[in-house]
Amino acid sequence: MLTREELAATVDVVEWRFLRAHLERGGLIVVARGLDLLEAGERVANDDAAAVAGWIAAGWLAKPSAEQIAEWDATEGDTFRMLIVRPYILIQEEGQIVH
Repeated sequence: MLTREELAATVDVVEWRFLRAHLERGGLIVVARGLDLLEAGERVANDDAAAVAGWIAAGWLAKPSAEQIAEWDATEGDTFRMLIVRPYILIQEEGQIVH
């Protein structure tokens, strides 16, 4: 079982361009801003099927939509909080880096 503390140590902030390759293999999961990234990661990592299914049904966890992908591809500098929970990468929109 992975703990919240163990997961917290692995959270990173990355730009969309670094996540794009993971999209191609189907491993990206978008965590809605209203859901705590660590809570989601902990439940996914520990196979809490009831919580995860509820979040999917409510739209709190989802694969990126075509619209989201197009927006992220078109906007340079979008950043995401990222948490690796093998085989998935959970991402949560953070904002934009000003270059």
